[in-house]
Amino acid sequence: GTRIPAMLFVIFQMTFAVIGAAIISGSVAERMRFTAYAVFIAIWSVVVYAPVCHWVWGPGGLIVELGAKDFAGGMVVHECTAVSALVLARCVGHRFHRSSEETTPHNIPFVVLGGALLWFGWSGFNGGSALAADEVAALAVLNTYMAAASSLVTWAILERLCLKRCSATGAVTGAVVGLVIITPGAGFVAPSGALLMGTLGCLIVYPSFHPRCGIDEWADDSLDAFPCHGVGGFVGTALTGVFAQDGGVLFGGGFALFRAQLFGALITAAYSAVVTWLICEVLRRFLHMRVEKEEELLGLDDVLHGEVAYDTNGGATPMSWPNAKRNSKDHKPHGTIHECETSDEDFSDSELTP
Repeated sequence: GTRIPAMLFVIFQMTFAVIGAAIISGSVAERMRFTAYAVFIAIWSVVVYAPVCHWVWGPGGLIVELGAKDFAGGMVVHECTAVSALVLARCVGHRFHRSSEETTPHNIPFVVLGGALLWFGWSGFNGGSALAADEVAALAVLNTYMAAASSLVTWAILERLCLKRCSATGAVTGAVVGLVIITPGAGFVAPSGALLMGTLGCLIVYPSFHPRCGIDEWADDSLDAFPCHGVGGFVGTALTGVFAQDGGVLFGGGFALFRAQLFGALITAAYSAVVTWLICEVLRRFLHMRVEKEEELLGLDDVLHGEVAYDTNGGATPMSWPNAKRNSKDHKPHGTIHECETSDEDFSDSELTP
């Protein structure tokens, strides 16, 4: 019953689609050609994302007519894009060289910063999905925070039990998993239900990140988009059928809503997987989907875009070490492996003292 300007609604929905494109990019990082990715996203947005979005949120949509509920995109944004990301990663293929060291985050403070920005932004996605500044929006934001917090704590406990330690990366991952889980039910469940959804959902999603689950063998999902967004989105959609105050299993609604949630999630996954595979098969006939092995090992930032995040050979560094051998004549051209030659003499104790 709310009314907002049409242009505002268009912009708001556009941000959801953009997030889907970002999720997909994480699964094929380090090996897919940028041109191929851009063409894929352009096609995927029209033939995969848009139909699912209409089915879930549009008038007369297939999934909404089943009676399924998706408040802020558990099926539309997370499950749809994560399944497509997994299929795309399968079609593109595994990275040539992977090691446990190379798959760990290179900058933990950036991980924490990114997680904090996501958590903050999720307030707008879930709260804004009420399309009004009212009690429903406030409930959605509160539930978002409750689920994220409970999932974070649960993940930390699981890490402690399984790995004998807690990590900042794990805590951020747990929070994001909780944010994904609560998305479909943010405006439909009570705060106590959100707390339980974050806890129970994390318990279910956590094992899917483990290599033994077999996802890594089937497809090289670089940033674990499928476990986080795909499994998390499915679990959150199903739990919405349990904890929704209107029609949930625990609120006397029987299993009608729960069944609708499962059917909606399965339809979303099946359609996204099949059509994404078809898009990949067509693009393969016209485009090179991935870079050459040498280009991948050198790094796509340098090879394809002519820039690097941290220039350790010819550019300035935050510390600007004195006497470091960083003369411009020593800088290797793009497309070669950079080496920075230093010796112990370059860094004396006196120079390192503030």
